Amino acid sequence: MTRVTVITGGAGGMGLATAKVVGRDQAVVLCDVRQDRLDDAATALGDLGIPATIVNADVTDRAAVDRLFETAAGAGTVSAVVHAAGVSPSMGDAEYVMRTNALGTLHVNESFFASAAEGAAIVNVASMAAHLLPEEVIPAQHFPLALQDQDRFVAEMLAACNMAPEDMRSGFSYAISKAFVKWYSSSQAERFNGRGLRIVSVSPGSIDTEMGRLEEQAGAGAMVADAAVPRWGKPEEMADLLAYCVSERAGYLTGTDILNDGGVVASMRERARLAAAGG
Repeated sequence: MTRVTVITGGAGGMGLATAKVVGRDQAVVLCDVRQDRLDDAATALGDLGIPATIVNADVTDRAAVDRLFETAAGAGTVSAVVHAAGVSPSMGDAEYVMRTNALGTLHVNESFFASAAEGAAIVNVASMAAHLLPEEVIPAQHFPLALQDQDRFVAEMLAACNMAPEDMRSGFSYAISKAFVKWYSSSQAERFNGRGLRIVSVSPGSIDTEMGRLEEQAGAGAMVADAAVPRWGKPEEMADLLAYCVSERAGYLTGTDILNDGGVVASMRERARLAAAGG
């Protein structure tokens, strides 16, 4: 039976680049919220000889996500999911960012868990921002609420965000939401393995996409010069990694996060260590 890869955020830079990789061997189902971008993505893939099924769905809507997976199942056996849908701090307020990035991840993963066949894998896109946020300000003790009471989860997350100045709350929400993605991808690994499924997260640095460039003058974009590799990452560099994570070649990989940031986090930590040591 035809093997299918579902890609959320599939019309975006990383999503489309990943579709071009996995589409060499599998059928592709692209999910996004902008129909014009979905149409353009399908055309671009078609020009490469890669047929794609497109689904306009908002990952904050669990029913819409369930319908996405029903559509994918109609195209074949879902063997992989690349969850790249998300928003940056410049795209909305703290609640919008949290609901899209954290609850969107929950919806996609839980629908995958409920419907995927043994041997399937999912990779969630987190962010280097989750690695840079001090652990003491991450409300990780409340992360499990997402699995029990989503409204209370959001309330606790926003309470944490409100500790920041108002103009920084979206950025704070972004970092916390991506910390949640990391936590979920690690904490749920054993449960997923009980159904023969793998779950991984990948934390990109500053990637040269439309969304990434929104942060060019602030946030992640401003850190490019601090990287060990001082340039923007290419969507294709992320695509190859994401495709590998959900491939059969990565059958031993689960419950962890892969930081692919050009060395930003490593460089910043070493500079901080040297500064503290008086170097």
